[in-house]
Formats: sequence, C-alpha cells, structure tokens
Amino acid sequence: MTELLFVFTVVFVGYVLYEVFKTVSRPVSTGETHLACAPEVTAAKPAETPAEAVVEPAAEEPAVAAAVGEKAPATEEEAAEGEEKAVALRDPATGEIAAVPTNYRFAKKWIKEALVAEGLLDRVYKNAELEGDTVQKVKEALERFKGLAKYQG
Repeated sequence: MTELLFVFTVVFVGYVLYEVFKTVSRPVSTGETHLACAPEVTAAKPAETPAEAVVEPAAEEPAVAAAVGEKAPATEEEAAEGEEKAVALRDPATGEIAAVPTNYRFAKKWIKEALVAEGLLDRVYKNAELEGDTVQKVKEALERFKGLAKYQG
C-alpha cells in the first residue's frame, strides 16, 4: 500500500513540475498574457469647467523661461517638431530606418558613412580610436547630423 502511495506521489510531483516548466518557458510577450495580467484601468473623466475659469499657463511660460535665461520654443508645434526629428533617421539610398544613436559606438554603419559623406567627420573612426578630443568631435557631428532634413525618418 505504501508503495502505491509512493508511486502516485512521484507521478503527481512530476506532473506539477511539468506544468510549472511549461508555463515558465512560454513566451511572455504574447498579447493574451498582457491583457490577462494587466489591471483594468478606467479613465476618469475630468469635471467640466466653465470657459471663464480656464487660465492658459502657456502664456506665462515663455516669460518665466526668459527670466531664468533659458531658450523657450515659440510654439508647441516647434517643440513637438524638435522632438520628432530626434526619433529616427532614414537612409535615403536604401530607405532603412534606424534609431538615433546616443553613442557613436552603437551607430549603424550607414550612419557613420553618411557622417563622412556630409563632411561632418573626416573619416569613420574605430571604437578603439574614440578617446579624448575625438569623442567630443564625434558627439558634435552626431548632433548636427540629427538636424539634417535629408536623413529625417
């Protein structure tokens, strides 16, 4: 009788381990998992305010920024446009879109070659050559390259 109980226990433990490893090895990025695990979020509707009570703080922000000495964007469109330019770069020859590199070491090969073609750098540098003054020169070239309209994604 104890032998039969032992066999059932071993089979049960094996089944539990099988189920645990099956769920652990399942890919996490499935849509069902995200929807099933995500807490339900209900957006609360803001209370309606009369038009007289609404004060536009946007008119005060440039004056405050000017007093502090910061350069404020003239309109919200210009601010949004500046953010959009820094999102991705597009290779005009192949149409490949790449994220704007934060570091020269992680830049795609076509970006490095385009920096040389546009005259922003004199040559493509190896990662071992990025020391001292070269690093600053490359950072400035990347910043100017982000602003070129030809490569905007």
